[in-house]
Amino acid sequence: MHPEISAYNNKQVENEKLICETLATLIHTQLPEAENKIWHAHPVWFLEGNPIVGYSKLKAGIRLMFWSGMSFDEPLLQAGSGKFKDASFTYTDISQINSDDLKRWLEKSRIIQWDYKNIVKNKGQLDRLKS
Repeated sequence: MHPEISAYNNKQVENEKLICETLATLIHTQLPEAENKIWHAHPVWFLEGNPIVGYSKLKAGIRLMFWSGMSFDEPLLQAGSGKFKDASFTYTDISQINSDDLKRWLEKSRIIQWDYKNIVKNKGQLDRLKS
């Protein structure tokens, strides 16, 4: 895992730090082939240059976001703004992390992808990469 992600996690308060460390470990374990780095000030994992999953500190808690999550058909994931295909779950306590749910979401993130890598080149148009 990229050292900047560990540094990001270490900046969080204790409960949020535990959430971040647990998420990072599970993501890294389930997506070992994914590149990971700090992107737009938050930890993000990429497959072939396409952002797949990341998390960020919000006032409400730690938000785990899947760039293509709206297409996962997962009722626990909340749809984003509607402009894109993102969906997320916000954690306020370590006990909320269900590793079975997270593993299933991560597997779907590998299979179901929208092309965010080329969104500028495609003038805001999102195309489905995998099904």
